[in-house]
Amino acid sequence: MKATANRYAVITAYFLIYVVWGSTYYFIGVALDGLPAFLLGALRFSAAGAILLALCRMRGENIWQPALIRRSAVSGIVLLFADMAVIMLAQRYVSSSVVAIVASSTAIWIMLLDVPMWKRNFRRTATVAGVLLGFAGVGMLYIEQLDTERSAIPHGEYGILILMAGCISWSLGSLYAKYRSSAVEEVNGFAGSAWQMLFASLMFWICAVSSGEWQEVSFRSVPLPAWWSLLYLITFGSLLAYSAYVWLLKVRPATEVATHAYVNPVVAVIIGGLGGEEITAVQLSGLAVILGSVLLVNRKQ
Repeated sequence: MKATANRYAVITAYFLIYVVWGSTYYFIGVALDGLPAFLLGALRFSAAGAILLALCRMRGENIWQPALIRRSAVSGIVLLFADMAVIMLAQRYVSSSVVAIVASSTAIWIMLLDVPMWKRNFRRTATVAGVLLGFAGVGMLYIEQLDTERSAIPHGEYGILILMAGCISWSLGSLYAKYRSSAVEEVNGFAGSAWQMLFASLMFWICAVSSGEWQEVSFRSVPLPAWWSLLYLITFGSLLAYSAYVWLLKVRPATEVATHAYVNPVVAVIIGGLGGEEITAVQLSGLAVILGSVLLVNRKQ
């Protein structure tokens, strides 16, 4: 009975990191129809971080460890804030489907920027081919956005460039976590995630106030779908899905859990299409090329 329950828990957790995380790209777009980008990030991660930290305290975790807070601050700003900021800013210029497709190339950037591992990583021809193929896929999407007659949103190429900057930032943050992570973070994974969200929200609040978003927004005029999307992003995207991700890393192989990187963009494209976004042949081809490149670079030697 226990084994069956655990199996259902694993299935549910994978549903959360596969489907829910993949759907967040679309719901970010819906929320942005009523809320400015920085204010959306501030509200989302303030609520999610505070709730998760309170739950950690109720579970008896030591949430006030200086080393944990210090390292979570760096990860929260470099990883979470930078990545989510560029995703939301990019969706001013491109659809959620394109955002998800380009974001799936992050694995390529991580390998390219992991200088200490160059000798090991690039001794295989398949890895080099995978990196080049990944850039080709992103290039296909960039060239498509230059076609102003076909692009639904002006200056779609800006969105691609913003996303590439976000991929680089996320990769650098991931490498920081890889080489500078500590035992205290591994033991207190949920508390560390909560602090990351809170530090990210602090940066979002600073940007929201300094850019004038906080003063200019009229909360009464924000449409109801934007509020529902924000609630979805807080509860399902940040709390449930991320908690499922942290739990899966403890009970399942990391390489298996990492397969969400292949599924998320596919889910995002499907949901974007169902939500009325235009999905072009170039975008589908770019998705196939990028996912193929990620498979090449991650293939076991």
